[in-house]
Amino acid sequence: MTARFISLEGGEGVGKSTQARRLADALRARGLDVLLTREPGGSPGAEAIRRLLLEGDANRWSPSAEALLFAAARADHVAKTIDPAVAAGRWVICDRFLDSSRAYQGAAGGIGDAAILGLHQVGSGGRLPDRTLVLALGDADAAARADARDAGCPDRIGGREQGFHTRVAAAFRDFARQEPDRVRLVDASGDEAQVTDRLLAALADLLP
Repeated sequence: MTARFISLEGGEGVGKSTQARRLADALRARGLDVLLTREPGGSPGAEAIRRLLLEGDANRWSPSAEALLFAAARADHVAKTIDPAVAAGRWVICDRFLDSSRAYQGAAGGIGDAAILGLHQVGSGGRLPDRTLVLALGDADAAARADARDAGCPDRIGGREQGFHTRVAAAFRDFARQEPDRVRLVDASGDEAQVTDRLLAALADLLP
């Protein structure tokens, strides 16, 4: 069977991590060998960088420093986890990948898309997913879900002001318009099973 690399993206509170797990389980039920991983993280080196990125004050790192740290973590993740799994014939489901850096640091953080893509070319050879599924939800619903999830204790990126997260969501929508073959918007409203079904539908052309 053809190996595939699939990323799940979206802003805070859209249910991305839950749906990554559900999607991995649904694909395994179809007989596929699936690796579920995440960013930042997914390899020992990247997990060490994850702690630097998500802990501490919201202003601990400048957007440019964040972009460099994410690119370094991603380079290790691609080399140590993603590429070996795909080479072994596995499907890889990744909770966040390059498009999160493009949205959070590039668009909302003001670094710019070209800089993020340049770092990705150096660190990860420009590696892109076969399909990127962006979970989309209205700002108010996403904020309510994020508050319930974090119980008043968000990480340093999730805890930023609402305007930042609105810019992130807009960037993801732009990516879907710019790259419709790779990036698909998926409605994240409704119950978990409904959303998983929509994700599977958005992968229908890649499924064996």
